[in-house]
Amino acid sequence: MADNNTFVRRLALFGIPLAFGVMGLKLCAWWVTGSVALLSDALESTVNVIAAFLAYFVIRYAQKPADDDHPYGHHKAEYLSAVLEGVLIVVAALLIIREAIPALQNPTLPDAPFLGLAINGLAAVINAAWATLLIRVGRSHRSPALSADGQHIMSDVVTSVGVIIGLLLVLATGYAILDPVLAILVALNIIWQGWKVIAQSVAGLMDVAVSTEEAEAIRQAIKENSEGSLGVHYLRSRRAGAATFVAFDLVVPSKMSVRDAHVICDRLEMAVHKAVPGTRVTIHVEPENEMAHGAGIELGR
Repeated sequence: MADNNTFVRRLALFGIPLAFGVMGLKLCAWWVTGSVALLSDALESTVNVIAAFLAYFVIRYAQKPADDDHPYGHHKAEYLSAVLEGVLIVVAALLIIREAIPALQNPTLPDAPFLGLAINGLAAVINAAWATLLIRVGRSHRSPALSADGQHIMSDVVTSVGVIIGLLLVLATGYAILDPVLAILVALNIIWQGWKVIAQSVAGLMDVAVSTEEAEAIRQAIKENSEGSLGVHYLRSRRAGAATFVAFDLVVPSKMSVRDAHVICDRLEMAVHKAVPGTRVTIHVEPENEMAHGAGIELGR
């Protein structure tokens, strides 16, 4: 787990200079063309820089071990970062619209368009590769902040592709007004992407349950490793960043010793952890004949 945390942290740190580099390329593309669409793309990249700093520092905080004030760890800090990043995405889109509306009244054809498009295309390729890596690592390491950063950058890639296609249409048709119109359309798409990031992050803050596949893996692990018990019920789960919490009630014979019940609990904890790595398991042991509450698990005996 420590090695995984270090890898995620270093990846987030590397994203800071990369974001500056991509922003520099896009500003250069705007400078040589004067295109409002390319300016809108560069404005979104300034938000990427802020988001990269935010993701790095929040991931560092989220990886801090549990303490007296936060006995369950600091994992949810990543969701706060992801929510804020979604808000920044929406802000970037509004800035783009603000720049595009005046250009609707006085549209102009861009200068040195092919050089600007080449520079912007290079920035888009770099962003696409980086976003793909962040999303994949964010999902595999259960880092909402890293995933949100990757989704944000991927929305930037969509913006860049749309801008490039639009500017090619401007050059082909000679209709300069397509430049600001395209910028506004791209901004609306960015708002949608930002809303999805916010919605997913809020779900995490609300203690959303594990996925259907993980829930089934947990139930199967319990079924196969509950020998000696009489039943399991009230199974529940929640996700908090990189951590997963699972709890359930274990029914044992009334005359079973504490030691024997503890052996069963240890076996179940190990099985659930193997089925879903990183899971923290809480088991409440109950004697038989107690009234069950919550849904039960058929043990198949």
